[in-house]
Amino acid sequence: MPNSFNQLDSYLATSESVTEGHPDKLCDQISDAVLDTMLEKDPFARVACEVSVTMGMVTVLGEITCDCYVEIPDIARQVLKEAGYTRPEYGFDYRTCGILVSLKEQSSDIAAGVSQSLETRIGEITDETLDRTGAGDQGMMVGFACKETPELMPLPITLANKLCWHLAEVRKDKTIPYLRPDGKSQVTVEYSHGIPKRVVCFVLGAQHDPGVKRSTIEHDLTEQVINKVIPASLRDSETKVYINSAGQFVIGGPVSDTGFTGRKIVADTYGSACRHGGGCFSGKDPTKVDRSAAYMARYAAKNIVAAGLADYLELQVAYTIGKARPLSLSIETSGTGKVPDETILELINKHFDFRPEAIIRALDLRRPIYRQTAVYGHFGREDLDLPWEKTDKAKILRAEAGL
Repeated sequence: MPNSFNQLDSYLATSESVTEGHPDKLCDQISDAVLDTMLEKDPFARVACEVSVTMGMVTVLGEITCDCYVEIPDIARQVLKEAGYTRPEYGFDYRTCGILVSLKEQSSDIAAGVSQSLETRIGEITDETLDRTGAGDQGMMVGFACKETPELMPLPITLANKLCWHLAEVRKDKTIPYLRPDGKSQVTVEYSHGIPKRVVCFVLGAQHDPGVKRSTIEHDLTEQVINKVIPASLRDSETKVYINSAGQFVIGGPVSDTGFTGRKIVADTYGSACRHGGGCFSGKDPTKVDRSAAYMARYAAKNIVAAGLADYLELQVAYTIGKARPLSLSIETSGTGKVPDETILELINKHFDFRPEAIIRALDLRRPIYRQTAVYGHFGREDLDLPWEKTDKAKILRAEAGL
């Protein structure tokens, strides 16, 4: 939150999440499943895979250069099956949907800039290995951390993701047997001077079989999802609850909405708590800084906050295509820093290397770890062992800051 928000007696922040059966999330998962399969066979594969889904059809598009072959239709069908599209009555079935694949090699111009960075070409190198790989595109990436939750994530996105995760779990284990794969959530939190005080309202949309009474759906979702996720301490008599507020939610998934890779980028990251660079993550190998630099920025921000150097940290980094070193790196602590921002920036530059090859090596990114991040968020995932979520540098950062 910018400094101006910290001064307000009260303001609202909202975040949303979606389940793995949501059409956009189906696309993200297929894109990352293709990426993982490629990296498993060829760790140096260059992958930019995008997917669209609509009624009865999946289209896989992109630019891929690798030394292996994978059966992409089989990958797509497996994702659809695991997401829950297993019954013809849903109107979209993993067995019968059509799958169209249209892929080509990565542009030779882009490949040249990634394989041999600008620094290498002009002889302006400090490390022949780490300076060699150029950024796969231009753009700006954002990393963020705050002390609102144990995961050092904003409270609204944390609650929204957990609502969707629990919604999917009670569908899969048949606790609520009439649920279908599509679903979404939204949480609005009231803050006072930067501190979360209460949940103002939350929204839960759950696709279901026809003929189920609305009262049954509301009761079951309240008992089995909402009450297990939203702490009673954050709710009061004025908290509003909206469950399937359009009425019934029988038609869902690709039958009701077309899906595309990369359309839930704010849900993938930090919700509305901070800025977003604009690039999506899914389907991109780690030479694409849209993904890898955003992971490194989270790693740096989380370690700074875990070290107690600030209660809130937003880090922005920018690149141009083909150049290894970032064009800029800046931070915003919103007045919560325990040491000067200049000190924090010096420590980030000392302990976190934002050159693409350095990021890839530090976080071990040339391996199939991505599909698991394609739903329920890339950050704050305590259920996954993700390298950018470690706080292994917090101790040395705190010591060098003199705290």
